[in-house]
Amino acid sequence: MSRQENKRFLISVADPRSPISEAYRSLRTNIDFSSIDEKIQVILVTSAGPGEGKSTTIGNLAVTYAQSERKVVLIDADMRKPTEHHTFDVSNRIGLSSILSQQSSLDNAIQATNIENLSIITSGPIPPNPAEMMASKRMETLLQDLKNRFDIVLIDSPPLLAVTDAQIISTKVDGVIFVMDQGKVKRDIARKAKSGLDKVGARILGVVLNNIKRQKNEGYYYYYGNS
Repeated sequence: MSRQENKRFLISVADPRSPISEAYRSLRTNIDFSSIDEKIQVILVTSAGPGEGKSTTIGNLAVTYAQSERKVVLIDADMRKPTEHHTFDVSNRIGLSSILSQQSSLDNAIQATNIENLSIITSGPIPPNPAEMMASKRMETLLQDLKNRFDIVLIDSPPLLAVTDAQIISTKVDGVIFVMDQGKVKRDIARKAKSGLDKVGARILGVVLNNIKRQKNEGYYYYYGNS
């Protein structure tokens, strides 16, 4: 199947005036104002399990940040089941795993998207040791380098309860956005996932609830709330 056939729909691009696009802009604003004294620059987006909308959320959030004329880079750190190269229709031949394994320079791995101000670092070839890569000093060095180059660094990680990657990355970022599909995830599962973040001292900026029906024919919307 081609990348184009797998391409994820980004409503912030397709219909920037829609209520859902406005909800993503509200999410961006809430993140901006979530800290008075500290700059929120590196943000991890994760979920308890698969299929809850974290990759769709981070893709649209990246677009809204770029639309506010900030220089944004989106990192696909889900090196087990990467999707962002499909979303933005770019190559995944070189990416995060290539940088961390020293098979590529950062400059070669950063790709432009068709959205102004938005760049992407795809996952790269799937490695045998994603968790070890996330925990490495090279990952910390990479994030520091990106902070010097970009205004906003967004990281898409694997689900919390599937593997340890998200917990590891959460200790290296300024904050975490936790995505939940209200109609899918059970409360005890969500609590278990949040507990995993709490154990490593992660800073949870808020929770995005998606697939909440507003009224008939109004579709879905996203809600952000501090944890």
